[in-house]
Amino acid sequence: MAIDYSQLIPNNVDLSSDRRLQRALENWQPRFLDWWKDMGPDGTSAYDVYLRTAISTDSNGWANFGYVKMPEYRWGIFLADRDPDRQIAFGDNKGKPAWQDVPGELRSTLRRLIVTQGDTEPASVEQQRLLGKTAPSLYDLRNLFQINVEEGRHLWAMVYLLHAYFGRDGREEAEAMLERHSGDPDKPRILGAFNEATPDWLSFFMFTYFTDRDGKYQLASLAESGFDPLARSCRFMLTEEAHHMFVGETGVGRILQRTCELMREHKTDDVRSLGGIDLPTIQKYLNFHFSVSLDLFGQEASTNAANYYTQGVKGRFLETRVDDDHLLVNATYEIETVEDGRIVRKAVPALQALNERLRQDYIDDCAKGVLRWNKAIERAGINVEMKLPHRAFDRQIGAFAGLRVSPDGKVLSEAEWDAHKDKWLPTDEDRAYVTSLMGAAVTQPGQFAHWIAPPARGINNQPADFEYVRFN
Repeated sequence: MAIDYSQLIPNNVDLSSDRRLQRALENWQPRFLDWWKDMGPDGTSAYDVYLRTAISTDSNGWANFGYVKMPEYRWGIFLADRDPDRQIAFGDNKGKPAWQDVPGELRSTLRRLIVTQGDTEPASVEQQRLLGKTAPSLYDLRNLFQINVEEGRHLWAMVYLLHAYFGRDGREEAEAMLERHSGDPDKPRILGAFNEATPDWLSFFMFTYFTDRDGKYQLASLAESGFDPLARSCRFMLTEEAHHMFVGETGVGRILQRTCELMREHKTDDVRSLGGIDLPTIQKYLNFHFSVSLDLFGQEASTNAANYYTQGVKGRFLETRVDDDHLLVNATYEIETVEDGRIVRKAVPALQALNERLRQDYIDDCAKGVLRWNKAIERAGINVEMKLPHRAFDRQIGAFAGLRVSPDGKVLSEAEWDAHKDKWLPTDEDRAYVTSLMGAAVTQPGQFAHWIAPPARGINNQPADFEYVRFN
C-alpha cells in the first residue's frame, strides 16, 4: 500500500478525505515537533543521517535509504494492507468480521491498551536522548537515530488511532503522551521500565535487546486484535521493531567479541585494566534488563488478560498458528508462583495465564540470542557462558515481587540476598566504570571505541567506514 508523501502528514489512510481528523492531527503535529526538539536526540537537528524511510507498507517499500535531517523526517500514519475478509480469530467473537470501528462496550479497554503502548514509544526516545554524545562509532550513532525516528513514528500510529476512533477522550490522551516524560517525578511514563535511565551504550544495547523484545510480543498480540485498525497498525510497526532488536543483539555481541579479544590477546580476565567491559559486568547488566523487562508482562494470573482475550481485543503471539480451539474456556496452563515461600508450578485456567504464556514465548526468544552470544564466546576459546536468570529473580511485579531469589532460582533470606546481590546486579561502581568508558562520540568513519568490535557488515550493504552521519 503506497504512502502519500505529498501531504503535510504522510499517510496511507486517505487522511485528506476526513477534513476534521486531518485538521486535528495537523494541530497535534507542531506539538510533536516541539517535543522532539526538547526531548529527542540532543543537539542533532543539523545532522544528515543515513536513514531508512518507508515509502509503502509492502515488503519492497518499507526500507528506502537516504540522508535526512531528523526534524525533517516524514513521520506519518502507515497501516498494513487491509484484508476485507479478515475475521476475529479467538474469544467469544471468534469467526465474526473484524471490527472497523470501536465496539461501544470495549471503548475504554481499547483506549487504555493503545495509550499504554503509545506511551512507551516517546519514552524510549527520552531515555536515549543523550546517548549520541558518547556514540562508539558513526555506525552505532546512525542505528540509534534510526530507532529514535521509528519510535517517533510508532507514537504517530497510536495517536492516529486515538484521534480517529476515540473522540475528545482520544485527543486528550494524545496530548498527555507529550506531557509525561521518562523519569519525571511528577508525570512519569506509565510503565516502570520506561522510567529507568539509559546512561551508557551497554544499557542501550541491553534495552534494545530485552525491552524492545517485550515490545515485539506486545505488538504481536495486539496485531491479532479484533479491532482491525489497531491490528494493521501493529503489523506494520513490527517490521520496524525487528531492526531495534537486531541493534541490541549485535551490539551486545560486538562488546562480547571485543572483550574476548582482549582476554585472549593479553591472557587475562582483568579487561577493565585494558579499557574493556568484563564478562561478569555484562552478565550483571543482562540480569538487570531481563528482569525489568519480564515485569512489563504484568501479573502471572490476570483477569484483565482473560477479559481481553475473551472479548477479542488482544490475542496470543501468532494466535492463528496455535493448535487449539482459540476459546480456552476449559483449558489450563502451568505457571510458576509462590506458596509458603517456595516457588511451585501450578495449573491455572489458561485464560488467566495469558500474560505468563506471552512471557514464556518472550523468554524462549531471549534465550536464542543468548545462545548465539555463547557460541561466539566459545569460538573465541573462552570458557564462560552468559545466562538468563530465573524468571523470579529481582522481580517487582507479579507473584515474585519482593521475593529474594538467586539467578539460578533458589529462594533466599534477606541476609543471603544482601550478601550476594552485588555479584548479580550492577553496583554503583560497575555503572561508574561503564560510564567512564563513554568518552566523546567517535565521529571518524570506520573508527570504533576501544571497548566494542566493528560490525560484521554495514547498513544497506554499505561498508563499515561509510559516512553514516554527516555533522554539517
